[in-house]
Amino acid sequence: MNPQFVLVSKWLMVFGFLVAVECPALILMQPPVAEKRPHHAEYHGITLEDPWHWLRDDDYPEVDDADVLAYLKAENAYFEAQMAPQKDLVETVFQEMKGRVQEEESSVPQKDGAWVYWEKFDSGTQYRRHYRRPVGGGAESLILDENRLAEGKDYFQLNELSVSPDGRLMAYAYDDNGSERFTIHVRDLETGEELTDIIPGTLSSIVWAADSKGFVYGIANKNWRVDNVHYHRLGEDPKKAKRLYKERDIGFSVDVDLSAQRDWIIIGTGDQVTSEIRLVPTSNPLAEPILISPRRAGRNYVVDVRDGQLFVLTNDEHVNFRVAKASLEKPAEWETLIAGSDRHYLTSLVLFKDFYVIEGRIDGLDQIEIRDYGDVLKVDRIEFPESSYATELDENPEYEVSRLRIEYESMVTPLTVYDYHVEEKRLEVLKVQEIPSGYDASRYETERLYITARDGVQVPVSILYQKGFKKDGSQPLHLYGYGAYGLATPPGFSANRLSLVDRGFAYAIAHIRGGDDQGYQWYLDGKLTKRSNTFNDFVDVAKGLIEAGYVAEGRLTASGGSAGGELMGAVVNQAPALFGAVVAHVPFVDVLNTMLDDSLPLTPGEWPEWGNPIIDKAAFELIRSYSPYDNITAQAYPPMLVTGGLNDPRVTYWEPAKMVAKLRALKTDSNLLLLKINMDAGHGGKSGRYDHLRENAEEAAFILWQMGVVN
Repeated sequence: MNPQFVLVSKWLMVFGFLVAVECPALILMQPPVAEKRPHHAEYHGITLEDPWHWLRDDDYPEVDDADVLAYLKAENAYFEAQMAPQKDLVETVFQEMKGRVQEEESSVPQKDGAWVYWEKFDSGTQYRRHYRRPVGGGAESLILDENRLAEGKDYFQLNELSVSPDGRLMAYAYDDNGSERFTIHVRDLETGEELTDIIPGTLSSIVWAADSKGFVYGIANKNWRVDNVHYHRLGEDPKKAKRLYKERDIGFSVDVDLSAQRDWIIIGTGDQVTSEIRLVPTSNPLAEPILISPRRAGRNYVVDVRDGQLFVLTNDEHVNFRVAKASLEKPAEWETLIAGSDRHYLTSLVLFKDFYVIEGRIDGLDQIEIRDYGDVLKVDRIEFPESSYATELDENPEYEVSRLRIEYESMVTPLTVYDYHVEEKRLEVLKVQEIPSGYDASRYETERLYITARDGVQVPVSILYQKGFKKDGSQPLHLYGYGAYGLATPPGFSANRLSLVDRGFAYAIAHIRGGDDQGYQWYLDGKLTKRSNTFNDFVDVAKGLIEAGYVAEGRLTASGGSAGGELMGAVVNQAPALFGAVVAHVPFVDVLNTMLDDSLPLTPGEWPEWGNPIIDKAAFELIRSYSPYDNITAQAYPPMLVTGGLNDPRVTYWEPAKMVAKLRALKTDSNLLLLKINMDAGHGGKSGRYDHLRENAEEAAFILWQMGVVN
């Protein structure tokens, strides 16, 4: 890179890299250099050399190794120094993004029993406040203020807020360091008193017993996996909580849910592809659980209960799932209610008193169907006006309803909350996302096109741009992708994108294999032995957009996070010349080493997604062939911004750190390479809405800077 003079603290060379001390000086900044330390391990007769293995602190999840911390701080200081000349641009973009945020914003109130609940941001606050009021009228009451809980903390995340059936007590769980180990607290909503019932280390939903005298939850073990369900009775020592279920498979995780009629606690256990469910009555959480159907490798199913009858959504007979029903007396005997369809992918089943709702996708577009219990042919599909959009059920806590709360958006339409009146088949607008600084949808266009991948598969792409966008390669385009775990990337609205689009960018989403955008098979075709399809799809979409004139080589930027960060690492290894700048957030790039380490939080549960290289040589060789860290070579790479979180339990901090260290050692170009590690946060970056927004502004400013757009 071309070195810059910047005003920074004085630097000393320690352990092979630069470390700041408290003496201002004007000096020449060079990137930190992490020294190489010999390390090797042998698997299947193959020796892996990893000279940056030392960046993993042996005491993890405690990170106190002085060398490691010094290197991370040096990288952060280098990031700050290099971004310093762009501080005005970052501030401009931040103010733009902030100007699109409604300072005082409230959710649409929703009735649940005798109360109406909502949450809101007040002007200038980082976090939400939660309120309720009696259905029959009366004063509103503040039941939880996240801002107060977050005072003096660098990070705060509320994981769960659950009110007891009698409406008096509230259990809530939060994390204040980004490690995703949550502590449950209980508050008396009538008196405001905090009960002495405090349960640390949880990682699950909270489900109350019917008598409001206790609740069920799961505790994360030392490997950050939930392999248990416990029942805590209020007033008793949490250490004496009764265990309802213990999972023996180290790859399975456990969570709890509540049936639609709130009469059953649903204990679900599984990994990415296999599930198993048990039921326990809310009236007696200590009763013997009812096993619905024993686990079968590759079979996923979810269950709900209506008047003693089971409704099951499962992929046992069709890859796109079917709906079946069964009795509690014979819970494993499933009778088809809705057969699987090659075109209609069923993703969700929600029961109500007089009808049930099926969510899914047809040709990649979201669908919501209202179905009749007594007439399988009676289907009411909610119609929407746009050809490309995203929609889903919003929160609908009550069982007996005549209307449904839903959300809708598209790449040009801000998030809209509706009530759908079932009998009238009518949508009622309740709220439209406001853009205080102004937004005119007529200035923008969106389209959905298909680009042919190298194996002939048609990959959908959603694109947003200003009207008048020139498809002659003269304007930049930003391409986003994820492509893993069967998680679709919907073509929804983002006000933050406008900071790029309003400066002449097009913004595109590649709906690549590995997600389930086009159905469950789309997911299967991007995992395990077919994982390379995900990376190839993204590269081929990029090339297709260039060939179609949407952008020119080198004017294309890209971003992705987590498994999408793995995608970024893979595509810059495969086709670096395509990209003018790349941002990889908390990137899962050290795939082989992570999958070889079963002590890490997620590894055993991830083997169905990537393969188990410990016992399977073929899986070892396959992962090694694409793992981004293992495939960094001596070639030119585009400018890159890489981020991580010190307390991240999902993608450990050393993955992005090792990637950057290896890139610095091997890449042959002088392009900018930045690493930013959040020292007080986890997988999602900073938690406050404005702090998080500033990180978004930093990303956008980095892209604009590298594309030469600096105003």
